[in-house]
Amino acid sequence: MRRPSGRGPFRPGLGGIPPYFAGREEEQSLFRDFFGSLAQGEPPATVVVLYGPRGNGKTALLRWAEREANSREGLEAEWLTAADIPTAAETASQLRVTSLLQRLTPQSVSVAGVSVGMRNPDGPARLARALAERANSRPLLLLLDEAHTLTPEAGHLLLNAAQEAGAVSPFLLVLAGTPDLPARLSEMSASFWGRAEKVRLGRLEDGPTAEAIRRPLRAEGITLDEDALASIVRESHGYPYFTQLWGGAVWKALRRASGSGNRVTPEVLAAASSAFEEKRNDYYLDRFYELQKRDLLEAARIVAEAFRHRSRLDDREYRAAVRAAGSEDSGPGAPEAGVALEHLGFVWRAKGLPGWEPGIPSLMDYIREYAPAPNRS
Repeated sequence: MRRPSGRGPFRPGLGGIPPYFAGREEEQSLFRDFFGSLAQGEPPATVVVLYGPRGNGKTALLRWAEREANSREGLEAEWLTAADIPTAAETASQLRVTSLLQRLTPQSVSVAGVSVGMRNPDGPARLARALAERANSRPLLLLLDEAHTLTPEAGHLLLNAAQEAGAVSPFLLVLAGTPDLPARLSEMSASFWGRAEKVRLGRLEDGPTAEAIRRPLRAEGITLDEDALASIVRESHGYPYFTQLWGGAVWKALRRASGSGNRVTPEVLAAASSAFEEKRNDYYLDRFYELQKRDLLEAARIVAEAFRHRSRLDDREYRAAVRAAGSEDSGPGAPEAGVALEHLGFVWRAKGLPGWEPGIPSLMDYIREYAPAPNRS
């Protein structure tokens, strides 16, 4: 039997669609329901807000939704990032409704002027009419990644226009971002987002984590015993990015091994484990320096200590840790530290309950080991 060759099926990083979308069946079903309604010309009367820590597959899910929608006759999907619309004036051209706006706008008013929502109260209404006209000619799914970086002015215009357009036409806006996306939306004078379809994307349970590794390997004729798979699941911590790293490491180790064929032997697993740990630690080092650059290392260390032997903290416990972090001589104060750690996905509210979970438990282990101890002198 030939050994694995080529890049293999796994795609760690950069938001690529994984070979098997484990544990996201509910989210995929939700999108398919929307696709069916849009294709029939039904207004969704909502927006979708997708958020969670980095590395949990938000961009990959958007890419899957884009591919799925464009494969359906009569349905169009368009992908943007917040960087594509840095100002409100850029919104119309990026959404390809400039010519429609010109027809809907008095000649004495420029299209750019209409697009500036905060300065022109009619801007969202006119943009909504243009979006509705475009969607009525062909149902439209707009996917906006990195939505937490939208400027307040551009966000205000887009969100309010999307609400109006989606109420009368087959137009659906999907926003994806980090755990602080809901807080950012609340700052954009678009309070209706609270009634949106909210999708929280976090770590996977053990079963889906195992399938994310097992199925792509099995499709390539590669066998992996249950003990080896259980070890991979434990080391992955349910973090989708790590499952892709692990799969890629196994694939490469098999390519380099001699005499193992397509069987993951203990020697192959050991080589893959070493390669995985190296890449995981590189990733953690990047996160370490990110926290250090923002003067958050001590705060992260104190919060990580609070999570030691704990998988969840209630609001009171978490706030106590953040207050302790904010009492240090250097670094941001308690409220700022808490917001920054949430923005980075170090902690987040995973289930819509008044409690907190680690973004990645093993990252907290790393921070406890390598971050400097809090200065209590």
